[in-house]
Amino acid sequence: MIAVTSERLEHLRMFAKLERDTILEHMMRDGRDPAEAVAEVPGVDEFVVTALRDEMLEDRGRMAEYSMTRLAARGSGPDAAEHRRNADRAEFALLREIAEQVPELTAAVWRLSGSLDVDDE
Repeated sequence: MIAVTSERLEHLRMFAKLERDTILEHMMRDGRDPAEAVAEVPGVDEFVVTALRDEMLEDRGRMAEYSMTRLAARGSGPDAAEHRRNADRAEFALLREIAEQVPELTAAVWRLSGSLDVDDE
């Protein structure tokens, strides 16, 4: 369970905005089209959701396992697809918890979960 008061959410959004603005500035200084850069970089609330997801993984002692599974999912081995689905399911469960506990982030949760493979086959 995560504790997100309105003050903490405001604080998380402030840092997420700073992170997003820094990434955008770096991309544009590298010559990227500003419109393309803005479209590619996640929104402030997506950064907040990702930070909360990582906090939950750390609090539960699952960050290393999650990271290794994501790494294995990028490989070309025979189990890569299974690792990807397992990591997606674990991430989806965390994202659902965030949406339940912080309704203000529900839209960002659904945007982030759109690329996850959570269908039971």
